[in-house]
Amino acid sequence: MIKNILLVGLGGGIGSVLRYAATLLVGFKKFPYATLSVNIIGSFIIGVVLAMSMKEDNFAGNWKLFLATGICGGFTTFSAFSMENMQLLQSGKTGVAFLYIILSVVLGIAATFAGYQLFKN
Repeated sequence: MIKNILLVGLGGGIGSVLRYAATLLVGFKKFPYATLSVNIIGSFIIGVVLAMSMKEDNFAGNWKLFLATGICGGFTTFSAFSMENMQLLQSGKTGVAFLYIILSVVLGIAATFAGYQLFKN
């Protein structure tokens, strides 16, 4: 139990630092590219982890906790996605907000599918 908590905590710390670095590199201009990017990349990684955990029993335990729950949990962010959409809506950018929502959902699911498909065999 303690080992699992440490794996998730270490991964979460790494993921959070990576997300912050992405925000510094990309920033928020007229569109929240940083959050969209980290959520799509995180979705792809989740697909890879899912595929790897289904084909290799050894991968399912510790690595799944570290990579999926830890790193991806710290890296991806629904709360920032929600906040950014509220900011877009409040500033009257309804079209941009809906584009962001649609791109996030469609590309996120597509990235998870692609990651899974690439590594399932």
